[in-house]
Amino acid sequence: MKPKIEIFSSKDDLSRQFGNVLMNLADKKETVNIALSGGNTPKAIFDYLSEHLKDSILWEKLRFYWVDERCVSPTHPDSNYGMTVKHLLSKVPVRENQVFRIEAEKDPAEAAQEYAELLKNNLPRKNNLPYLDLTILGMGDDGHTASIFPQEMYLWNSHNLCEVATHPQTGQKRVTFTGGIINNSAQVLFLVTGISKAVMVHEVLNETGGYLGYPASLVNRKKSVWFMDKDAARQVG
Repeated sequence: MKPKIEIFSSKDDLSRQFGNVLMNLADKKETVNIALSGGNTPKAIFDYLSEHLKDSILWEKLRFYWVDERCVSPTHPDSNYGMTVKHLLSKVPVRENQVFRIEAEKDPAEAAQEYAELLKNNLPRKNNLPYLDLTILGMGDDGHTASIFPQEMYLWNSHNLCEVATHPQTGQKRVTFTGGIINNSAQVLFLVTGISKAVMVHEVLNETGGYLGYPASLVNRKKSVWFMDKDAARQVG
């Protein structure tokens, strides 16, 4: 089966619908636990939310976690947390106690273990695992998602909630969620834009080509929704 797919004509349209997802969740629940990802698409969405929906979303109900983080300081330009603060959290009414960042400036293994404990201590449980209402994922041109790359597919099935991953080109260390907590989420939302993703989108969604070697193909399809622009969705069908 294919996951649910929504295709948008512009990033603003995609961002508006993402905002609707947050509004609907906040309307239905007292606390909404969300895991965020980095990247250019979330950055554009965060800019839209802070500019257009600052007064429409019940921000006080949201709790923010991160799917993955580069092992840099929170003020480093590469930090997913830092990007989110700059483009969203500093511009909307979110308190410090609603934000749970990965302290990836520490030793990577220590940071991964500490974040796993933080997840266990702060999230509700389901299926004997921490349970998120919404996990946001992107997908790279190589089919990676979170910070699990094709060269480290084995990390997906780790018994640990978080692992240390290595970027295959730069060697940069990252702390990442593993497959258990991702697939235990109530819903997983992929945000994918750009023509460079079209071939990979086609292979993953249609289970063709080398899809078995792509981490993005391991996400539970029954729980997944794909938000894409027309470029990324060019070969969907």
